[in-house]
Amino acid sequence: MTTRRATTSADTSPPSTPATSAPWAVLQEHVRGDVLLPAAPGYDEARALWNAMIDKRPAAIVRCTGVADVLATLRFARERDIPLAVRAGGHNVAGTALRDDGLVLDLSRMKGIRVDPVARTVRLQPGILNGDLDHETQAFGLAVTSGIASTTGLSGLTLGGGIGWLMRAFGLTCDNLRAADVVTADGAFITASEEEHPDLFWALRGGGGNFGVVTSFTLDLHPLGPTVLAGAILYPASAAGEVLRFYRDYIEGVPNALGTIVLLRYAPEVPWIPAAHWRQPVVAILACYAGDIAAGAEVLRPLKAFGSPIADIIEPKPYTLHQRMFDASAPPGLRYYWKSHYLGGLSDDAIDTLLARAWRTSSLRSYTIIGRMGGAVGRVDASATAFAHRDAQHVLNINGVWTEPAEDEVHVEWTRDLFTAMEPFSTGGVYVNFLGNEGEDRVRAAYGANYDRLVEVKRRYDPDNVFNSNQNIVPG
Repeated sequence: MTTRRATTSADTSPPSTPATSAPWAVLQEHVRGDVLLPAAPGYDEARALWNAMIDKRPAAIVRCTGVADVLATLRFARERDIPLAVRAGGHNVAGTALRDDGLVLDLSRMKGIRVDPVARTVRLQPGILNGDLDHETQAFGLAVTSGIASTTGLSGLTLGGGIGWLMRAFGLTCDNLRAADVVTADGAFITASEEEHPDLFWALRGGGGNFGVVTSFTLDLHPLGPTVLAGAILYPASAAGEVLRFYRDYIEGVPNALGTIVLLRYAPEVPWIPAAHWRQPVVAILACYAGDIAAGAEVLRPLKAFGSPIADIIEPKPYTLHQRMFDASAPPGLRYYWKSHYLGGLSDDAIDTLLARAWRTSSLRSYTIIGRMGGAVGRVDASATAFAHRDAQHVLNINGVWTEPAEDEVHVEWTRDLFTAMEPFSTGGVYVNFLGNEGEDRVRAAYGANYDRLVEVKRRYDPDNVFNSNQNIVPG
């Protein structure tokens, strides 16, 4: 492997809570960021993840300020055979960003970002969230596929593939990756791209955090915004069968610029929904048109004219505002349990099965989403990147969401029941970023036909499986 000199961020602030217990004091001498032990102020805050079901207690958390801290921490852990976990956005439902009694490489404070509006690229560090990215790129009327919530981390999103509003128009986030700086298991600092370490570059685009610590991403940008035609149309659950059958036929004829999601939930208490429908079961069609607003209005006209909706807020609005639409439904600190399938289509049987169970949950916070894929996602060959499931037409994500630990069993059971019922309509694959702790067979299903090739890359760059706190590809 060729190596090159690492650069660090400009943050030169000293650690605020230095570790004093050996051997951690040795590590604190070699990093600028905080080394937080269980008794340190800020430790509990640092170990809190988006999913409150995850309650792990690492032996230490290193809040890295730059690449030098990553290199020093990795070296320290490997010399002492301390198990590692890597945290970036902390949004993953499985909670693999932490591990009990291990050492956490916390990249959440590495938030450097630079937009090049001429080249239409952005370079960002792993602590960047979707909202951070959109804020910077929309200043230039540029965007890249960046999920469906502003609180999602770009690092995990990109490494797992990157599903979002713009994927049918611009491809997955990983399809727009042009280069990545990576610290590998042996302590090398390299750049992966089509020209340098192309095998690693291939694996990073969908293979997750199995191959190293990515400290910088370079992504292509596309003209979009700052105003887009986007929003939601809401119907009562009594009309859901008719709505979904219309939707299934409607989306077959729309251009790739239109991204859509079906949402099944209980209506939240928000001003744009009439109060009579609050806390009642509803179905929503959410949309974002990645193109000219007038053209989008024509495309969306049949949808906006269909049926008798409760509310219709599809209108011109800032793209950054639309990207925050799901934030209130999935805030940090709630309890989350997910199950997911890829679907080949929305048959009548699939629709009937879904609707028979979608509102059986006793939690008003739980919801189910069906994201429309295809378009630019499907134009990429399945072997061109580690993300293999290019032929899926929809991604189904069943989200159990609640607040009280005593209710865990009932909400997990609802999620599993709906997942099992929908299994006959699954392609057999699963989006790795929607995958919980579900065992090796499901990991293989997430990576699909590319799994064996990913094992080869894993053997080359991480033969000892140092990076194993993830949806793990075992090198043996």
